[in-house]
Amino acid sequence: MTELNASRPIELLAPAANKEVAIEAILHGADAVYIGGPSHGARSKASNSVEDINEVVNFAHIFRAKVYVTLNTLVYEDELKDLENLIWALYKAGVDALIVQDMGILRMNIPPIALHASTQCDTRTPEKAKFLEDAGFSQIVLARELSISEIKSIADKVTVPLECFVHGALCVSYSGRCGASQVELGRSANRGECAQMCRMAYNLINGRGEIVETNKHLLSLRDFNASASLAQLMQAGVSSFKIEGRMKDVGYVKNITAFYRKAIDSIIAQHPGLFHRSSYGNSDIDFEPRLDKSFNRGFTDYFLQGRRPVKMASLMTPKSMGEIIDDVSELKNGDGISFFNSDGEYEGLLVNGIDNGHIIGSRKFRIPAEAEIHRTFDKEWQKMMARPTAGRTLRLKVTIDESGISAEDERGVNVRIRLDADKSKANKPFYPKPIFAKLGGTNYKLVKFVNNLLPDTFIPASQLTALRRRLTETLDRANSSTYHFDYRRQETDSPFPNSSLDSRDNVANSLAERFYREHGVKNIEPAYEVKSPQGDVTVMTTRYCLRRELGCCLKDKNVTPAMRKKYCGPLSISTGSHTFSLDFDCNRCEMNVRALKSRGLNRSSKSRGHR
Repeated sequence: MTELNASRPIELLAPAANKEVAIEAILHGADAVYIGGPSHGARSKASNSVEDINEVVNFAHIFRAKVYVTLNTLVYEDELKDLENLIWALYKAGVDALIVQDMGILRMNIPPIALHASTQCDTRTPEKAKFLEDAGFSQIVLARELSISEIKSIADKVTVPLECFVHGALCVSYSGRCGASQVELGRSANRGECAQMCRMAYNLINGRGEIVETNKHLLSLRDFNASASLAQLMQAGVSSFKIEGRMKDVGYVKNITAFYRKAIDSIIAQHPGLFHRSSYGNSDIDFEPRLDKSFNRGFTDYFLQGRRPVKMASLMTPKSMGEIIDDVSELKNGDGISFFNSDGEYEGLLVNGIDNGHIIGSRKFRIPAEAEIHRTFDKEWQKMMARPTAGRTLRLKVTIDESGISAEDERGVNVRIRLDADKSKANKPFYPKPIFAKLGGTNYKLVKFVNNLLPDTFIPASQLTALRRRLTETLDRANSSTYHFDYRRQETDSPFPNSSLDSRDNVANSLAERFYREHGVKNIEPAYEVKSPQGDVTVMTTRYCLRRELGCCLKDKNVTPAMRKKYCGPLSISTGSHTFSLDFDCNRCEMNVRALKSRGLNRSSKSRGHR
């Protein structure tokens, strides 16, 4: 059970497409970053070399911030040895943990590096979370569909830290269980190649064959925003707050990280006996972070507060909604705006100026009188975000006496060096503090200086400057040598909650099959990626219900007969050559999306199987 009566470390976990973004995330207050390695990350276009990751590690560990590498795709049989070698390389590079989905990794000959269970593991129940803890995972990433009460029920059953997403894009399907891209196009979401079929525009067809919604983004969810629920999530047992966005640019990561840093610090300050930061160093940020300044499709808190009559989808467009502009005088030359035109299309243009309250655009346009204007590109903001916007320093106390200089920083690192200097008698008062306060170019900020030198002692400034440099270098070495790593937990023989696994449980190699069989699973279907499904198949299961979103929930007695007739079943959605039927499981409040005709899989993936 998660203990809330003792101070618990709280982690702000930021995404990083590359080492530059990772370093900026740390500078702007991240307690940890997650970044893709050379392969097997769930964002195939966000890969990084081991050498670059090592640079991130060296910088992050200065502040006792952590670096997690995503190896959260499925692993094919012929890739097992190469991945094993990669894990050894990441371990030697100082990576704190690996975020994984494929259980075959737990049967590899790998170092004792900490393992985190990816959101791709689809952890929605206390039983699943407890199993993953017993399997040796050090941290568990929860499914995004959970309510705060469901999260608490999981926290009550496990002792390892729980991690949950708090901001960014949402997958409409339960994560790790979406086969739409694979079945339809041979591009596996579980291999980092998702075609984002949920962001496409579809027609909705009712049971009479009528098109009742045209060219709508029926499966495209708004972006997650849990900022109003952070305190509740902490109280429920969440320890790591994760920002989505390993494909996002550096400006996005700076802004969103800075916003959540400020929000989390405020909550910690209100509950000092319950929570504390998991890393050290104060981030001096020179802008006011705003969530609506960065890419967003509009916001939703999804199911955090349970099922409520709120909109979850962005039906009209999957593009960024930016910030709403109430007064066009706020706009500047070079800004980009978007709006819904009279045909219901989301239209954008560049602003060339404002004339008597009217927008001068880069082309001819007409904004309907009732339309909201969204600024989707703020030229001045982007210019500001392109320059250095934050620094991070560690608080330092220095004491000097006749024999040596001592330093203690907020990490708890203590060092002492000998006072190797030419001392003489001072002709006037001597103040060494200003020399030790000149810490520019280091990661330290002097907050207290104690001068215990004799009143008439004088030391040349050049020698004190050299001693100051030696002092900070000694602090750096001491921090590195005392850095605490988490290690892989011991695995027990606890049985898996289910005795059977279907194709969407993602068993793609012999080691993963061995893992599950050793934990009591009897029947195992291979993943879609290694064995083509036959006939119609469920490619998505989602807690999001399109009927509910459109105001026609079958459980709602207030739905009018006209609406029931309009959306009479069976419903299907179609775009181009892709058609899916919608099956509504009202007892579970889930929607299943089924491919009406199997397209077959990428032939190159079929040979990857283990059977």
